Amino acid sequence: MASTSDIRNGLCIRYNHDIFKIIEFLHVKPGKGPAFVRTKLKSVTTGKVIDNTFSAGHKIDEVRVETHKFQFLYNDGEFYHFMNTEDYTQIRLSESALDAPGLLKEGEVVTILINTEDQMPLSVEMPASVILEVTHTEPGVKGNTATNATKPATVETGAEVNVPLFINEGDKIKIETEKGTYKERIKE
Repeated sequence: MASTSDIRNGLCIRYNHDIFKIIEFLHVKPGKGPAFVRTKLKSVTTGKVIDNTFSAGHKIDEVRVETHKFQFLYNDGEFYHFMNTEDYTQIRLSESALDAPGLLKEGEVVTILINTEDQMPLSVEMPASVILEVTHTEPGVKGNTATNATKPATVETGAEVNVPLFINEGDKIKIETEKGTYKERIKE
């Protein structure tokens, strides 16, 4: 059993008969009253995000997990198929286990959390950013760069991202996976 002082991002806990991953937390110590921890929990089975507050010293049931590197192979419409880069075993996961399935390109290496008790995959951690090619976007207007204006662009995985006006089709861009936002253009 762990306590609220052990709470950190990425920690998996058993709560309300489900397994949740902590995606955000804040220790709060008000001037009056006891301290508490405000958390955002994401269910690894349904993908639903809930807010929860734990009082200081509250015991939490930690789930022991292992991390393994897996390479994304393909998506068959219903499941996403991955291969372990160490022993070449394959697993398949539903879309709800992925944080940003629209940004996942074939061949991308991700980290998968696996429950050590029953060897079930819990969630997929994407790299901090991915580099994708823009396949469709409206042409930008020359000289229209004084403001932070953006336009929608479709990338090679089919996801849509807002990009600055100077981005054209065929450009490679870096996308932050956590928020799904444009970061920079990649020069080759």
